[in-house]
Amino acid sequence: METPFINDTMLQERLFAGLLSAFGSVALFIACLGIYGMLAYLVTRRTAEIGIRVALGAQRTDVMRMVIRESLAPVTLGLIVGTAAAGALTKFAASVLFGVSRNDPWTIAGAGLVFLLTAAVAAALPARRASGIDPMRALRHE
Repeated sequence: METPFINDTMLQERLFAGLLSAFGSVALFIACLGIYGMLAYLVTRRTAEIGIRVALGAQRTDVMRMVIRESLAPVTLGLIVGTAAAGALTKFAASVLFGVSRNDPWTIAGAGLVFLLTAAVAAALPARRASGIDPMRALRHE
């Protein structure tokens, strides 16, 4: 059980952690919207190409896999660059975080996994839409 003194001393740290969590959640949501918007646009631009692939015998799963793979490649590259940048800024992170070491592999892996899963979910709807393209409508699209 915490005493009032401990509650008072930890109030600023808890508030700071709550604000960082809220801003992180908003940033993750905005990233998800950006990935979705970019992929929806790319699928719309590539309607004829995807229609030709389907007309030549591509399966729905092949089209979905192609769209998701093309979306996760830049996300993976961004995670690699971001992890390297985060490693360079560990002194600042160690001064802000309480109870987490400077190079905590579980935290880094967990954050990367959350972002990869978010990107995959954001890519799922445009990939599903791309897999349902009718070849005849796609060829008449332009």
